[in-house]
This record gives sequence, C-alpha cells and structure tokens, in this order.
Amino acid sequence: MTEFEEKLRQQHEDSMHRELEALLTTTNKAEAEISRKDFDGFKKLFHRFLQVKGPSVDWIQPYDRIKARGLPDNIAVSLNKLAVVKLNGGLGTSMGCKGPKSLISVRNENTFLDLTVKQIEHLNKTFNADVPLVLMNSFNTDEDTKKILQKYKHHQVKIHTFNQSRYPRINKESLLPIAKSMGTSGENAEAWYPPGHGDIYASFQNSGLLDKLIAEGKEYIFVSNIDNLGATVDLFILNHLMSQPADKRCEFIMEVTDKTRADVKGGTLIQYEDRLRLLEIAQVPKAHVDEFKSVTKFKIFNTNNLWISLPAIKRLQEKNSMDLEIIVNPKTLDGGLNVIQLETAVGAAIKSFNNAMGVNVPRSRFLPVKTSSDLLLVMSNLYTLDAGSLTMSKKREFPTTPHVKLGSSFTKVQEFLARFENIPDMLELDHLTVSGDVTFGKNVSLKGTVIIIANHGDRIDIPAGAMLENKIVSGNLRILDH
Repeated sequence: MTEFEEKLRQQHEDSMHRELEALLTTTNKAEAEISRKDFDGFKKLFHRFLQVKGPSVDWIQPYDRIKARGLPDNIAVSLNKLAVVKLNGGLGTSMGCKGPKSLISVRNENTFLDLTVKQIEHLNKTFNADVPLVLMNSFNTDEDTKKILQKYKHHQVKIHTFNQSRYPRINKESLLPIAKSMGTSGENAEAWYPPGHGDIYASFQNSGLLDKLIAEGKEYIFVSNIDNLGATVDLFILNHLMSQPADKRCEFIMEVTDKTRADVKGGTLIQYEDRLRLLEIAQVPKAHVDEFKSVTKFKIFNTNNLWISLPAIKRLQEKNSMDLEIIVNPKTLDGGLNVIQLETAVGAAIKSFNNAMGVNVPRSRFLPVKTSSDLLLVMSNLYTLDAGSLTMSKKREFPTTPHVKLGSSFTKVQEFLARFENIPDMLELDHLTVSGDVTFGKNVSLKGTVIIIANHGDRIDIPAGAMLENKIVSGNLRILDH
C-alpha cells in the first residue's frame, strides 16, 4: 500500500475502535464484556475488509510492456517447454446441439477442435517445435471426443486427454447425494456433474499426465476454454515467463481484459492479504451484485486464459495446499428437485502460486462463442481465418466488435443456419437486434445500428442484396418463390 493509503486505513481503523469503545459505555458491565468479545472478532473482520482493494499497478502488467521486450531468436526453446490445455468438458446443449461443444462447426466447416489443432500444428511447423495439446474432458464429452481424435493422427500435434472428476449432486435439504447407484443413465442421469474447471489440478495429477509432461521437460501449461477462439499461444507472454530469473519465476499468469457492458458477469482480480485473488459473481452476495457488475468499480475481468507452472502445480498438489474457494451452484432438476453442486474455478488458485500476476491483454484474446449471436460474429467477414486463428479484418475501421442480440428463433444452431442464405456483410455494423421470425436473403449488408422486429404471427424476409444502414424494420414482409 502507498503511505497515504496506509495512513487512511489506519485512520479508519482507529475511528472504528473509538466508536466501538463508545458503544460499550452505553450498556452494563456484564453485557459489555460479552459484546467486547464479539467486537474483537468484528475488528479482525473489519481489518481484513480494509485490506481488500483493486490490485496495485505492479500486480497487473499492460500487455504492451511485455510485448515491447520483443522475442529472442531461440523462442522455439521456450515453446518446447510448453503444453496447451483446452477445457473440453462442456456440451453444446445451450446452442441446441448434441455431444461436446467443441465439435460444433464454427467457421468454414471447422469445429472448435479443428481450429485448435490447426493453430498448434502451425506453431509446431513454423518453429519446428513440439507443443502437445491436452484436452480436459468430462464424463459427458470423453467418449465422443476420443472417437473424433482419430482424424488428427497425421497432424504434427501430439494429443493427450484426461478426464475431470465426476461428483454427486447433493439434495439441498438433506445434504445427501441424490444418486441411487454409480450409474449415469436412467434415473441417475441427473445425479452427477463435472465440478467446474478448478478440478483440473487434482484430475491432471491423478491422470499421471502432470508427471509425464514434467518428465518430458515441459515447464508451463497454457490453459483456456476451447470455445474462446481468441486464446492462441502468445509468444510474448511465454517469453516473459521463461526469461525470469529462477528464484523469481512467475508461477501463474492470468490474462485479464478491460470490461465492457457485455462482460458484467466475468470474474475479477482483487488484492487481498498480499496475494492476488479471483472474485467470481457466484461468490458475491445478492445485495452487492450490481456493484460487482459495475464497469467503473471493477475495470477488468478474467478471460480464463491462464499460464501455470507445472512444477508449482505438483508442489501444491503434493502439499495439499491448493486453496480454492467453493462456488455453491444451486440447480432445480426437471422433476422440481432442488440440488446443489459444489464447484471451483481454475483461476481461483492464483493466490496459492508465487509471483502470480495479471496481464491486461487486448480484447482480441477473448472471443468466446457461447451463443448463436457470437457464432454470427465469428462466421462473418469481420474476421479472417489463418492457420486456425481468427483475427479482426483489416477492413474494419474500428477494433470493437459489434453488439449482436439474436432472438429465441436463432438459439439453436440448425435454426440459426436455416435463417441465413449466407452470412451478411457486417464490416460496418455497430449494433444488431433481431427478434421474431426473421430470415436473411443472400448478400445482405448491415451497417450502423439495425433493429429488426417481427411481432408474434408476423414474418420478415430481408430480401437478397438489401443494404440496411441505421434502420428499424418491423411489421410483416414475405418474399415467396413464384
């Protein structure tokens, strides 16, 4: 803390102690003795509360400062000490798809997994390196993913998989498992869950892969969500990690980026008791959720692109000192039964690692595809595809992505694709809202702010070749083959 902040904190603390003492004089002696003990606990809590603040400057480095150091000629040496881990436990159900989300086609018939393999293969070929790909599957995705992996046999990428744990859902009232047996089908289908990506540390070690990679000379893993198309291996961050002196090695880097109104739910970094910590929305009391979402109070959020030291994971796992906050996730099952899932987040471990830091990266490193609205963006001419990596088109004059909100008729990927004869030109788009039964003909161009609303029972067909710039379209417009 700066001297000024320290004095201010001390002042707050002294004032509080004085007020508490004054309060104690307003009651009888016996009551005061009991309350004094209560207040001792409160003082400790208040002291800790005053310690919590946004991270100071040296904890979070701007990406430009790391990039300015340039790259050594032998960056391949560093690459050979890296493995890429993709979190691949999720299903495509929220986008109306069966099976693993990583097998959804996102661009030119390429799935998330195809793009990942192409990126790493390109890296290995360019630098004559050996960066393996590790997939953390869940019991929901493992079988389907393994079937698909056959097709990458002849690619220049070694692929490993391991499974995250399977935990029992707990009845909210009895706090006992709802499972009747260890099976995962029939009445037991909803009894189990993969416990969030914080499980990576234990299951990685249990699988034997952690020791295997360390034995192969790997020192760091780059972990990210498989549906974040911006999470490519960044050589500048890798070089920063590798160029630190051995006794000051940074064991954990969390890539954070500036918050926009679209990111209000993203976890944020705080500094607490001289460590960096990840604060997730699920840990915030309801009364403070609006504060947490504030773009002014918490200016950055966690992209879940993480660089983690393998020997440090091994050390912390062996000592059993990986301390992850529990996220209690309440769910209501189809039959109406209330259950809870106990989960942890991979980034929450940041406080257990030495010399951990955040790097404030450009927005382009966070390009998640969670909805069909995101899918429209990445399929459009806003992005160009090169060796599995998506980059913003040079033809777009400003670097921000448009804000796209597609209604419920577009939620499922199949329905979404059926509504576009081809993807509109969106190079000059700022904002698109589409609601109701709307279809798009060929070669439509959207510019500025476009809002298209078909009321219930109406349908709007945007004709082929239409150019909509700063327009609101409503009512009923049918275009039928004659």
